[in-house]
Amino acid sequence: MDSRTRNVAVVLFDGFEVLDVFGPVELFSRLPDAFALTYVTAQPGRVRSAQGIEVIATESFDTANTPDIVMVPGGMGTRQLVDDRSFLGSFVNWSAGAELITSVCTGSAVLAAAGLLDGYRATSNKKAFTWAAEHGEGITWVPQARWVEDRDRWTSSGVAAGMDMTAALIAHFHGAEAAATAANEIELDIHTDPDWDPFAAHHGLV
Repeated sequence: MDSRTRNVAVVLFDGFEVLDVFGPVELFSRLPDAFALTYVTAQPGRVRSAQGIEVIATESFDTANTPDIVMVPGGMGTRQLVDDRSFLGSFVNWSAGAELITSVCTGSAVLAAAGLLDGYRATSNKKAFTWAAEHGEGITWVPQARWVEDRDRWTSSGVAAGMDMTAALIAHFHGAEAAATAANEIELDIHTDPDWDPFAAHHGLV
């Protein structure tokens, strides 16, 4: 059993999706000895979600320590972020030493735009899948997947799928029992099959 405490850095930006962040955060927080959470953004301060909720990010790419795990959420703010070369450049430099870089929903479009998914398999929110897949080069986009694990890149489908991916990450490091316990504590019925995805057909992707 892995006994390390890993720093999970959640990347925030204006227009992030609340559940993309706090669904996974709720699961990670159930194992406080295993995962330490920080919130990082381009400039410290208040960051407004797509739902209008504001979160205070105390760390920037310039000041935050190199994380073990990076998590990039999706949300409408990703539409501007994929073209923000300053943000993407700072993000790439800061995250370079991370053990895992992960995304929820259209966060994968941000990773792709930053060049961090080139040569990897990845997925994204199915409603926005075609848009997300326009970014990056040499990426094998997987339309039917709850989440995709490819070496040091994990990407999940839309919103709630991030919780399933997080449970899988917990199981990856600490075993299936730890993931199941965390899910049971918050009364979450997790999907443990990464290929379970009825939403790809719903959106005409398969």
